[in-house]
Amino acid sequence: MLSTGELFPEFSMKAVVSSKIENAFIEINHRTYQDKWQVLFFWPKDFTFVCPTEIAEFGKLHAEFLERDAIILGASTDSEFVHLAWRQQNEQLANLPFPMLADIKRELSTALGILDKDEGVAKRATFIVDPKGIIRFTMVTDLNVGRNPKEVLRVLDALQTDELCPCNWQKGEKTLEVAV
Repeated sequence: MLSTGELFPEFSMKAVVSSKIENAFIEINHRTYQDKWQVLFFWPKDFTFVCPTEIAEFGKLHAEFLERDAIILGASTDSEFVHLAWRQQNEQLANLPFPMLADIKRELSTALGILDKDEGVAKRATFIVDPKGIIRFTMVTDLNVGRNPKEVLRVLDALQTDELCPCNWQKGEKTLEVAV
């Protein structure tokens, strides 16, 4: 699996940005949001139980990520048509404010090293990528365990200070100073 300090892979794929078929699909690649912080999170499968809780929570925090000049991108190995159907059938996802990437060929999941060998789907993985395309944070949980989007936001805040941040540090608190 790719980790911190490594360059995030190049990619290009279809994404769903609306529940309305007439403007649902766009193409997104690694250059679409260059020079921005990016939070990319992967879930195993659409139409499941844990995944919409996480996706909806990232949606609720979307404005806070934007305040930090960070773009959220969600992805799974499902097709763009499955993403669209899920958005249309799940009230929590209908007005999702960020793109749902369709890694149907599993190229990005494979390049990142997060493809589950047994299930053939993306693991529940999160990456924070800096404006230079460098991975600054990674997290992977078991397929059955949801992540905490507020913790991802906290880590983004800490990374953006470019300073030493202690355990449980929150935005606005003092960072650590190295005694010389």
